[in-house]
Amino acid sequence: MTRQANGTLDVRLMRTLLTLLTECSVSRTADLLGQAQPTVSLTLKRLREMLDDPLLVRSGGVLVPTERGLALKETLRDILGQINTHLAPDPTFDPKNARRTFRIIADNCLGAVFLPQLVGKIAQKAPNVGVDASHMPSYDDLLSQLADGSIDAVIGNWPHPPEYLRISPLLTTDIVCVVRPSHRLASRSEPIRMEEFLTEKHLSPTSDKRAHLSPIDGRLIELGLKRNIATSVPEYAIAPYVLAQSDLVFTTGRIFAEQIAQAFPFVVLEAPRELGQMQFYMLWHECKHQSPDHVWLRQMIKSVAADVRASDATASEPLKAVRTKAAAFG
Repeated sequence: MTRQANGTLDVRLMRTLLTLLTECSVSRTADLLGQAQPTVSLTLKRLREMLDDPLLVRSGGVLVPTERGLALKETLRDILGQINTHLAPDPTFDPKNARRTFRIIADNCLGAVFLPQLVGKIAQKAPNVGVDASHMPSYDDLLSQLADGSIDAVIGNWPHPPEYLRISPLLTTDIVCVVRPSHRLASRSEPIRMEEFLTEKHLSPTSDKRAHLSPIDGRLIELGLKRNIATSVPEYAIAPYVLAQSDLVFTTGRIFAEQIAQAFPFVVLEAPRELGQMQFYMLWHECKHQSPDHVWLRQMIKSVAADVRASDATASEPLKAVRTKAAAFG
């Protein structure tokens, strides 16, 4: 007797199930679909309940499809193939001949390292494609501009990106503190203790009003702590010049810290271990997900992130970003 599904499989669920059955991996499925791993795990649980079958089971250290999973895999491939054939357009993106501009938000320390390489790579492969790198707008403006297509991609590092946006982790780097040579902590060889960190005066590119957006202050909020931001600047490029003239502490990702320490006589110190690491990821709206132009752009961004990781021994493979339904901007 044929079993009936306990619910309705929409196209998105069918695509997720087909990817799961093909990849036999929740993490790879999440990466391919631009979703957080917990979201895909919950979808798999829902599919198991709907179809009254485990679909994927453990075999040693890997997942393998059940008998019904194998049958569904072939069925779903046929159904989705027909949908793609009849409904999906077949546009292409030719980088060599394309003429357009991508608008990218990368208002964090990675931008100073990342954007020059991205612009260079795009110019090499698509000579008539421009890049408009803009400051982070307000939360409402960010959402509306992502939805209406004004913003093509966001390179973020705040602690909890909103879950209704597509996401792809890029890289993870250490958090460090930067001071000028005359600073009282400059001779330290061990990590700064949290008590010391909190008593210092700090330089930040994020003001107190947007502290929850900062990977530093966001983490401190989670710990129930607050640092003294004595000076805030509107962009990262100004930070080294202010730091060179003051006894402030500038806390940032190691990738950016090592870069400015090559141009200025700064000392890079280990930050309090409680701050953990800084995670960078790419966000984009669902309306851009299938566009060939934007698929190409995201491939370029991922390629540059891989180059940054390869050139910096302290950068590591990206971790899965933590998602939240709450507005990340307050």
